[in-house]
Amino acid sequence: MDFGRVGPSEPGGSSRRSTAPLTGPISSSSSKSKKKLIMLSILAAVLIVASAISAALVTVIRSRASAKNQNPPNLIGKPTQAISRTCSKTLFPTLCINSLLDFPGSTTASEQDLIHISFNMTLSHVSTALYDSTGISYAATDPLLRTAYDDCLELLEESMDALSRSLTSVVQPSAAAAAGSNDDVLTWLSTALTNQDTCAEGLEDSSGSVKDQMVNNLKDLSELVSNSLAIFSASDNGDFSGVPIQNRRRLMRMEEDEGENFNGYISGKFPRWLNKRDRRLLSLPISALQADIIVSKNGNGTVKTISEAIKKAPEHSNRRLIIYVRAGRYEENNLKVGRKKTNLMFIGDGKGKTVITGRKNVKDGMTTFHTASFAASGAGFIARDITFENYAGPEKHQAVALRVGADHAVVYRCDVVGYQDSCYVHSNRQFFRECDIYGTVDFIFGNAAVVFQKCNLYSRKPMAQQKNTITAQNRKDPNQNTGISIHNCRILPAPDLTAVKDGISTYLGRPWKQYSRTVYMLSYMSDHIDPSGWLEWNGDFALDTLYYGEYMNYGPGAAIGQRVKWPGYRVITSTVEANRFTVAQFISGSAWIPSTGVAFLAGLST
Repeated sequence: MDFGRVGPSEPGGSSRRSTAPLTGPISSSSSKSKKKLIMLSILAAVLIVASAISAALVTVIRSRASAKNQNPPNLIGKPTQAISRTCSKTLFPTLCINSLLDFPGSTTASEQDLIHISFNMTLSHVSTALYDSTGISYAATDPLLRTAYDDCLELLEESMDALSRSLTSVVQPSAAAAAGSNDDVLTWLSTALTNQDTCAEGLEDSSGSVKDQMVNNLKDLSELVSNSLAIFSASDNGDFSGVPIQNRRRLMRMEEDEGENFNGYISGKFPRWLNKRDRRLLSLPISALQADIIVSKNGNGTVKTISEAIKKAPEHSNRRLIIYVRAGRYEENNLKVGRKKTNLMFIGDGKGKTVITGRKNVKDGMTTFHTASFAASGAGFIARDITFENYAGPEKHQAVALRVGADHAVVYRCDVVGYQDSCYVHSNRQFFRECDIYGTVDFIFGNAAVVFQKCNLYSRKPMAQQKNTITAQNRKDPNQNTGISIHNCRILPAPDLTAVKDGISTYLGRPWKQYSRTVYMLSYMSDHIDPSGWLEWNGDFALDTLYYGEYMNYGPGAAIGQRVKWPGYRVITSTVEANRFTVAQFISGSAWIPSTGVAFLAGLST
């Protein structure tokens, strides 16, 4: 989150720490090899995308008359009417016009063509930034700047991948079903924007030549992605105010096929984008599972460590691969399911039995992004019956137990245990079901489109002078389809807080970024929740642009009579509005994986 933030010692307050500017050379064979591999992957990806779209771009660009109005200030040339209209929809119109004018073919392009060109131009800038960043010959000896640099390389690669898929989807309509739907493109662009934001924040509290070069490489990237997101959003007939509304006709047709009623209820547990086999795997006892890889510390499995299991898993797999992690306490450095490791399912022996743990933290000199005991960004990630823990303690401040940036991710019957920033729902679409999540300050945070269903959210005893905040959602752009939906959960004090809860304030959330969005629906709230409900981040920041909602919650902490009076806070009374934050509408768009079986709760019914 704010990567130098210690926590709310005062209402809306935050504190920052500074880092010394220490830099030094890093000329090693391993770094050169890594650079060469990254540059080769960039070149391969760009060539693949370029070959796929070049013919389409040539055929769709048509002649347009130039605009007759005079140039606004700071423009590099006179925009066409199509460019002017297109860029008027963005948050950064001058940058939009200049960047499009600088791209070949834009002055003869239609508004529809400019969507393709905007994506292509943004992908080109991200690719250049990644190439230039891998060419930096000096890195910080300071751990914070070194981890921030590594984070940025990882995030730039992921952004390039997201933009490549988005571009293929919009340029090749005939292949759109295979490449991605409008919901997919919106998600991928939202993720690319979040990635740029995370990279930039990681560099904030550092200094030196590496930071200066990275900041220069990242210049305008976030704004360019934002503009592409705005242009695409405006081109679709759906509701791109960040809560996509399903096409009613398509939804009714699916319901008829599946025997659903139009109220949108399906008995079961999981989103419809999980196929029958995956739903069955989530329901089967361990004894009935056929694991591909077995991890056992005692040596009676396939491998002894989780990192070995991840390494053995194939890349870009379309088949579900099951990794069974037997009971034990696993503390391994840098446990990460990278973006190339797709469709991995991790199954443990149960909460408190299979424990993946660590103690990396911001206090010891690294970015929040880098502190995760376990991280997953490979699409189709599933975890079941595992405890993810960061035992650094509250005095170490930000210390992530589980970070998820994988699309179509499911976390089922797991514990996530930490203090500040324990559960990082970084990006893409995620679903948590029947999990227990423990923490103090902002312990569920990030910018995914995520639904927590039937989970227990436990606030723990924080440090002296701290307040507890359950969520800190960081939606930065009004066109992002992201937010935190907490549906049919229990909001409770942990045992260590229960004895002292009268002297410690606990809030439902606070706005990390300008368009922060969080809703609580049909959930039980204990009396440890402050009557005002929500906490400011810093004065009146984001209070009129955030979206915080409560719908039919119950319990002693759910009374709304003394809730905040912010312009962006709302007591939701409409079932239509509340339904937009359910599994069916918020993370399970009808264009995702074709629906089979009946294994999820779609609507508001509990």
